Amino acid sequence: MSFHLSLGIILELVIIVHDVKHCMGDQQREAETGMMIPSLVINDIPALSFSYNVPHSSGGSGSELIASSTVVTDKALLSGTRIVEKEELMAIPVEEAIAALSTFTLEDEQPDVQGLAALLSIERCATTSPTEYADVSAYRLSLMEDTKAINQLNTLIQEGKEMASVLYTYRSCVKALPQLPDSMKHNQADLYLETYQVLDLEMSRLREIQRWQASAASKLAADMQRFSRPERLINGPTVTHFWSMLKLLDILVQLDHLKNAKASIPNDFSWYKRTFTQVSTQWQDTDTMREELDDLQIFLSTRWAILLNLHAEMFRANTVEDILQVLIVFCVESLELDFALLFPERHLLLRVLPVLVVLATSSEKDADSLYRRVKINRLIIFPARHVSLLFRHHMKYFLRHYLIVNYIGTIRAEHDDFSVRFASAINQVIILKSTETSDTEWSREVKGNMYDMVIEGFQLLSRWTGRLWEQCAWKFSRPCKDPVASDSLGGSTTFFDYEKVVRWNYTSDERKDLLELVSYIKSVGSMMQRCDTLVADALWETIHVEVQDFVQDKLDTMLRTSFRKKKDLSRILSDMRTLSADWMANTSRHDTELHALRQEGEEPRPNIFYPRPVAPTAAQVHCLQFLICELVAGGNLRKHGGLFGNSGSGIAVDDLKQLETFFYKLSFFLHILDYTATVGTLTDLGFLWFREFYLESSRVIQFPIECSLPWMLVDNVIESQDPGLLESILMPFDIYNDAAQHALTMLKQRFLYDEIEAEVDLCFDQLLYKLNEIIFSYYKSRAASDLLDQSFIASCNDDNKYFVKPMRFNEILKLRRVKLLGRSIDLRGLLTQRLNKLIRENIDFLFDRFEGQDLCAVVELQQQLEILKHSHNLLSKDLELDSFSLMLNETQENLSLISYSSRLASQIWTEMQNDFFPNFILCNTTQRFIRSVKGDRHASQRASVPSVKSYFFCGSQDLNAAYHNLAAMYSEFFGIPHMFAVVQLIGLTSLPWIIRAILDHIAVKVNVLIPKIYGLQDALPKSIGLLPFDGI
Repeated sequence: MSFHLSLGIILELVIIVHDVKHCMGDQQREAETGMMIPSLVINDIPALSFSYNVPHSSGGSGSELIASSTVVTDKALLSGTRIVEKEELMAIPVEEAIAALSTFTLEDEQPDVQGLAALLSIERCATTSPTEYADVSAYRLSLMEDTKAINQLNTLIQEGKEMASVLYTYRSCVKALPQLPDSMKHNQADLYLETYQVLDLEMSRLREIQRWQASAASKLAADMQRFSRPERLINGPTVTHFWSMLKLLDILVQLDHLKNAKASIPNDFSWYKRTFTQVSTQWQDTDTMREELDDLQIFLSTRWAILLNLHAEMFRANTVEDILQVLIVFCVESLELDFALLFPERHLLLRVLPVLVVLATSSEKDADSLYRRVKINRLIIFPARHVSLLFRHHMKYFLRHYLIVNYIGTIRAEHDDFSVRFASAINQVIILKSTETSDTEWSREVKGNMYDMVIEGFQLLSRWTGRLWEQCAWKFSRPCKDPVASDSLGGSTTFFDYEKVVRWNYTSDERKDLLELVSYIKSVGSMMQRCDTLVADALWETIHVEVQDFVQDKLDTMLRTSFRKKKDLSRILSDMRTLSADWMANTSRHDTELHALRQEGEEPRPNIFYPRPVAPTAAQVHCLQFLICELVAGGNLRKHGGLFGNSGSGIAVDDLKQLETFFYKLSFFLHILDYTATVGTLTDLGFLWFREFYLESSRVIQFPIECSLPWMLVDNVIESQDPGLLESILMPFDIYNDAAQHALTMLKQRFLYDEIEAEVDLCFDQLLYKLNEIIFSYYKSRAASDLLDQSFIASCNDDNKYFVKPMRFNEILKLRRVKLLGRSIDLRGLLTQRLNKLIRENIDFLFDRFEGQDLCAVVELQQQLEILKHSHNLLSKDLELDSFSLMLNETQENLSLISYSSRLASQIWTEMQNDFFPNFILCNTTQRFIRSVKGDRHASQRASVPSVKSYFFCGSQDLNAAYHNLAAMYSEFFGIPHMFAVVQLIGLTSLPWIIRAILDHIAVKVNVLIPKIYGLQDALPKSIGLLPFDGI
């Protein structure tokens, strides 16, 4: 049987080889012709692009640039292109050279799927005055006391932020202290001394905070008392002064909260006191130190000690009720009128308003006075922030108010609409800059529209980031009560508190909407940040127009109409014009005599001025706000109806409305002028990572990355594989960038940055691993779907399950520069490297699987390799992968020019020799070789089949099942399809070796049979007759 089987195999293989060789020869000749033609087509020199690699990032050298230039020159010579000589280059005019350079672009095709990284470290504060209002005295408005107080408060605010960072980042030192074994008890005194020296450094910081808060409370109380006297001795407080008071009060409130929340501080202090008792026995004159220790103990153990001290300082003279009520009215009006442009300012007002109400209602008389001036229903802070009895009745409303999932539709529409209109406004500015037009009205319209778009962008970013803060606060205050343990946790039922407020407190839809909102914030911020230099002149000119139009035209009208007979108010208006009017830009002569020559009934002509990119200084804005308050309120801090209420002001309603509008515009000017810092403040999302409170309460060093909110957002995209969120998969890493920036510049703690860096390294490795798998699975699914037999699909009832949903991985595969913690990472290169490795592993897996099966599985192997090759071709459209034939030859160990036996050919021959020839027989009816029914007479020893990975087959379960069913059709016999598969797999190089091995095998069998046949011939009689036929 083996003899005839071998002869049949050889005949079939010869026929197949002839057909395949004929086809492959045509393809090879066509490929050779096609390869020669493009090699002669070289682009002209102007179309060539020169590139170089930075040695720091790629490890290359400067010789790469020289080599690339040499290649280009050689190509130009081959193509016949004329090389420009040095003399001709020198003859090009400078203007033409500059114009030619302007046509080049440094931008590449990398998509914008990440927030804009800051190239320079700057302080993100949109209202910092470099001169600290020292130039206010030049305007002679008697604001020296007010300005001096503002500068003092601002200094205290900066110091308070440093104190808050010390408290927030404080971690227990006791946990790190070593415990002495019994054998070293004699060194206990030395241990106490060392422990005291370590803890004394931390306690000195706490003593500094204690002294600072006492000084800050005293200065704030004195500042309030200075402006609360019945007689008006000094001007103020101004609006800037109000904000400084509120910011300092907010710092004190935050310090008190941090002191109360830090349980490790009293614990460390108890150890410090114990060690002080041990080491101070040998010291002299320790009474002063003991008094300081007792004072510090009282400060740390008393809850709300800072606010209690502030209350005591304020009411030493009982003269701060007026200023407290004024601050409350200012907060309420600012919240009602959206006076705060940035969300940190709004949240500041929301934090300090309850404290102000508590301080202002310390007695029944003060409470009645306050509620007569401010109705309780105007204090929106109380029902909205859950401190009133109405909260329980409005629980469902507040739940809807704080969850982003209820607003994501509106936010999405706002984002799309703003992006289109902002891009249109930018295009108009570009057109305006490129054309020299004298149409002043059109120029003002374009720049005014750009100004309005910037204001709208700031408002959108502020509202969106504020919603993130508020949802985060809502989740922290309401942890998940019954977390569900997944199988990956091993059935654990113990969870950290941080897991309950973050990991198990967000549903899949909430994570999706949160990531979408983060993407919107970062994309709009990047869009606005990239055009900062383009819109700068337009913004400055628009601000100049707003100020000059008000002070030169509107104030001029007020002076001649409403305030003509009011000398005191007219003086204020004149001061405003003197303070900020830009007469250099005015084309009409500013002469008071011209006004006297006009008739009373004559319509005044408006002043004509040319806008200039000259914006007001912080001191000018400060003084203008003060003068408007003086004009409207006249220094009456207890004016009924609010600052711009029409009660007893004596100003016309129209004029009052104009003053109010300009007053609120002034507050926006400083934020717009500090454009870059404002965008950075509004897009800073680093707060989503910090969790110091829960690290202390959980008594752990750090949480696993599964509990980290940024990684949760990334993992949600990977697990859900939502095509709409795929391009935003890198946006959560901007949260790490913001957190690292905050840790270094604001908190100034290196250990926090190190923790962020360690988590980013781990998360990015996980991202690469999972992203590599889903990209490979997707392209394997696409390839399997493309190659699936159409007749098989047509016969299925549900053919949609074999359709692969398109996903835009091509945008991810273009990313060469991913910004992470100040470093630029080539994501494309890393994915290319890993996908090359994964394809090699896939080929090796398929070979290992084939080696664990019989020869009938060669059709399945051929199908899977075709799918893998098609996947490689699809990936090669976006990545520079290694050649598939090279990887296949590497796996087959067939790279030598003189090697004719590959791994696959050896395995096929082994299966033929050990299993196919002894155990298969030919069925004449079907012309197929089938396994003998008598069973395996020669059982072959095969390697075990490796564990199955879904993406090593077809990428999805449905496609895996489909191809498994197709392969099962060929698993019970060996026929023509298997022979075609063998020929295609081993190729023309190893096929002769297979045929030679079969012929040698036949020769061996023939040599073994010939003696036995001859012996049989000798044993048989010379003639054998037929048996007699008896007719039955």
